[in-house]
Parts: sequence; structure tokens; C-alpha cells
Amino acid sequence: MDYRFLGASGFKVSALGFGTGTFGGKGPLFNAWGDTGTAEARRLVDICLDAGVNLFDTADVYSDGESEAVLGAAIAGRRDRVVLSTKLTLRSGTGPNDVGASRHHLLAATEASLKRLGTDYIDLLQLHHFDAQTPIDSVMSTLDDLVRSGKVRYVGASNYSGWQLMKSQAVADRYGYARFVAHQIYYSLLGRDYEWELMPAGLDQGVGALVWSPLGWGRLTGRIRRDRPEPPTRRLQETAQFGPPADEQRLYAIVDAMDILAEETGKSIPQIAINWLLQRPTVFSVLIGARNEAQLRDNLGAIGWALSKEQVARLDAASAVVPPYPYYPYWSGQFSERTPPPVATSA
Repeated sequence: MDYRFLGASGFKVSALGFGTGTFGGKGPLFNAWGDTGTAEARRLVDICLDAGVNLFDTADVYSDGESEAVLGAAIAGRRDRVVLSTKLTLRSGTGPNDVGASRHHLLAATEASLKRLGTDYIDLLQLHHFDAQTPIDSVMSTLDDLVRSGKVRYVGASNYSGWQLMKSQAVADRYGYARFVAHQIYYSLLGRDYEWELMPAGLDQGVGALVWSPLGWGRLTGRIRRDRPEPPTRRLQETAQFGPPADEQRLYAIVDAMDILAEETGKSIPQIAINWLLQRPTVFSVLIGARNEAQLRDNLGAIGWALSKEQVARLDAASAVVPPYPYYPYWSGQFSERTPPPVATSA
């Protein structure tokens, strides 16, 4: 297993992390993802730890908290071998304050997560989304208090825009608060928007990328191809409203390119998609998810080898999109004398 720095923290985590959205199975979204119980979860954690995976990610809203509870039970007795990551701010109850990043909710939600996880500290606490109703000064102050109390080791964001991330970092710098070191983001061959603004911000600010849905919400598994479109009923359709959109023709072009690379490398389509991400700037860990042991073992095969630069270039070309203004001049090279594209800069 490869271990990488968690942003500008000096702390290392495994390059592959395990996402536990499949644990619990409560509610229409998470039941469609999976309903892994404690016994099976313990087996999946065993496989991860044996492979060197130490990062496990969850959220308080996954299966109404059941994901955290199942994960906590699965790691019982080996907390010292595990890096726990969880997320707060989405609605987690029916009360008027059971949502957002207010001091009240962050403190109460952190305590509830600690209890479900069966631990006295969280390694990485992330805000699941930006709260436009709570002053950023208050948000960063509360997160800093949680770090200083020892209940949280590091803090991060998820699904932030560039200005939201930068303003949060500026507030932290102004008052000496704990800074964000991680940004949990959607990034895949099918969804490269992260590269336009958030990747340059991450490079500049020491904020590493923790990637969710590396297979494009299940579209980059190899089951959907130009001659084999999506079946009328499957998990993707059941959860499409919650996931990122995708252009069908672009998807087929990407899978066509991956098919050729699969023959060249002897690797599976998911392994190729994940390996491509592991070579991108700022990415410190890619979250893999699995409903069973076979899926997990296949995803673990994405590490320990690397696509060649020429193969990466082919995937880049197949998945390329024209960024919107004001980003496209940078990617087209118009401003490259003083501001080269971030991907090229870090190659």
C-alpha cells in the first residue's frame, strides 16, 4: 500500500480508503447502495487492514447514523490501526437545529458521531457541504475548538466551491484556527470539474483531495458500453437524482479507451479508473466502496502498479472537456507563460 500526506498536515494515510456508504442499508438511497451488517463489515475491514488500507470514511447521515454504528462495531478492538473520517452538516434529525454548521449543531453532531463510532476522537472531521447561513468565523472557530479539545485531529471540507474553501482558509489564517487539510470531492474520468478551480486551490493551500465516487456513480464499472446501454432498472437509476450527471456519448468514448487499456495491462476497468486518479495532483486518497468481498478485492487491485504516461495521456484525451470561462484560457495554453495548467505543472 502507498501512503500519502493528508494535505499539509504531516500525517499519512493510505492511498486507497474505504467508503462505508454501503454499511447499514437504511433509507431508499443507502438501501440501494447496500445493507452490510456488522459481521460482513468486520470481514471487509479485515481485508482492508490486511491490504494496508487504514482510512475509513463515513458520515452521520449515511443510513441515519447506522453506517457509523456498524463501522464502530467493525473496528472495535483495533482503533489504533484505523484512521476514521466522518462528515457533518446535512440534516440529521427533524429539529430546527439538526442541520448546518452552527456551533450548536457541530458540537452536538460530533458528540453523537463519537458515540456511534465508539471512539473518543475522530481523525478527520469534514463539513459535508457549505452552510451559507452560518458565519464562516463561527464555523472555523467551532472546528478549532474541537481540534483543541482533542475530539478531532484534523478538519476538512466536502463539496465546497473555490471561494468557499479560500474564504474559510483566510478566516483560519486570520485568527490562528485549524486550517482545512482535506477536501472530499467528486472526481473521475467522467467528472473532471475538480481540475478547473479546486485543484489549483488545493495545490496553493495544501488541501489534499479525498475522492468520492471514482467510478462516476457506478458508470465506469465496464457494465455500460456503447453496445450495452444502461438496463431500465438498476441501482444507478434508483439513485441518479443524488449523483452527478453524465454525458452518454462521452461515457462511451471513455469506456472504449479503457477497454483497450484493460487488454494492454491485464487490469479491470474499475482498476484503471482508480489508478488514473491516483496519478492526479493533490489526490491523497481515493475512496473505494464495495457491497461484497469480490468487489473490494478487485478495487484493491488498483494499487501497486501504474499506468504509463502515454496511457494516462490517452485517458486524458478520451475524457477531456472544455472548461467554462474563465478557466479555458489557462487549459488552452493562452496564459501558460506565467500560469501553466495545474495538471501539467505537477506532472
